[in-house]
Amino acid sequence: MVRNLLGSVLALAGATAAVWSPFRAWYDGRHGRHYRLGDLFSAGGVTNVPAELFASLFLPFVGAALVTLAGLLRRSRLLVALAGVIVLGFTVLWLVRVGQAAGSLVISGAPSYGLGPGTGLAFGGGLVLLLASVVLRGRGVRAEPVYVPPPDPAAPTVPTLDGPATDYR
Repeated sequence: MVRNLLGSVLALAGATAAVWSPFRAWYDGRHGRHYRLGDLFSAGGVTNVPAELFASLFLPFVGAALVTLAGLLRRSRLLVALAGVIVLGFTVLWLVRVGQAAGSLVISGAPSYGLGPGTGLAFGGGLVLLLASVVLRGRGVRAEPVYVPPPDPAAPTVPTLDGPATDYR
């Protein structure tokens, strides 16, 4: 029970970090909600064209949060791990596509230059979701009851070393 509670808290924290991350700066002060989701899969790569909220990086992270909630309700470690893989997958895909568009990625201490806290939140949220799937205990496997037939009254009695055979009915 403690493992499920701790795993649930970790999963909710990871999902919250992932959903919050598009509202923070991702790269060069540009928020994650301004990156179009279609740019990650297009041949042109990441562009400067702004995106609507549900056409941005926000959409897969909300989807991952919903998968996390379904996993917690069903107590499914697999669904929570899938949510972590979704978050990490889109974060890494975004890193690759922005790296291709910019030529290189810069990690800087300045908030308006280089990778921002939104990228860290998304990456950390995905890792926390994977950690939660390891901590969760899950449902467990229930064993089927074993059928034991009743004793046959016509069966012979078993002799003992203490004396003659006795009837144990």
